[in-house]
Amino acid sequence: MNVPVIQTLVDALSVGGLYALTALGIGLIFSVMRLGNFAHAEFVTVAAYVLFALSGHALIMSIAASVLAAMMLAALTERVAFRPLRQADAATMLISSFTVSMFLQKLMIFLWGSRPKALDPLPMLNTSMTISGAQISALKLVTILVCAALLAGLTLFLTRTRFGLEMRAAAENFTMSRLLGVRANKVIAVAFAISGILAATVALLFSAQTGFVHPRFGVQLVIIAFVATVIGGLGNLTGAAVGGFLVGVVSTLLQALLPDELRPFREAFLFAVVILVLLFKPQGLLPARNIRERV
Repeated sequence: MNVPVIQTLVDALSVGGLYALTALGIGLIFSVMRLGNFAHAEFVTVAAYVLFALSGHALIMSIAASVLAAMMLAALTERVAFRPLRQADAATMLISSFTVSMFLQKLMIFLWGSRPKALDPLPMLNTSMTISGAQISALKLVTILVCAALLAGLTLFLTRTRFGLEMRAAAENFTMSRLLGVRANKVIAVAFAISGILAATVALLFSAQTGFVHPRFGVQLVIIAFVATVIGGLGNLTGAAVGGFLVGVVSTLLQALLPDELRPFREAFLFAVVILVLLFKPQGLLPARNIRERV
């Protein structure tokens, strides 16, 4: 395997891992509530701003505070904005999601301003190592390992724990699972808490790669993750992860293969590929069952 291939592979896995974690955070909520939660972008952004606010403190404390803030924000959003609207139609839920997203964006502009803030939460990873002659960023390798560990941990949670099994049952058929004793409020609260953990992890890794944070920090990432979720299959968590990795691989290949003058339009080519996929697989690569059912 030559040097450019190794570098492209590492880049693809690193980007795909971030998209997969973001898509899983979105897919978890959609699987149990049939809600496209656009406010997930602000979960990522708030977690990054907490890292910025505590940048002079110990790294462990900053990461713990960032995760706790994202979890609390996700839980509060579910309790205040979404729980009272569970019996409303899908359009009302979606509007509520946009409203929460815009409110949090304006709140962050009010608190920290609209200009980007320099943020480097993992300076110890600003090095590179040689693998088969290729210079590979330590941050990208750590990103791949962290994403793989979280994906494995989430798989174990969903298959080996009570809440995980209840969440899978709710994703398959929420009405039947409630009749069988699944506690809706707790399942949904746990799903939002896990989405907060995933958002905080993405905020840490993505801010370390970009080197800054601003009020729309998570928006572009979440938009592409939504695309990945649709490609993988709405309501299917495995499909969300697969879609995230596929989008990451395609995006990285486009960056590497497109001529220099066309690289600024990489997203346009990416969405063209998405359209082609959906023309042949409109339900996604791994469509979920009972996709029309909602809480």
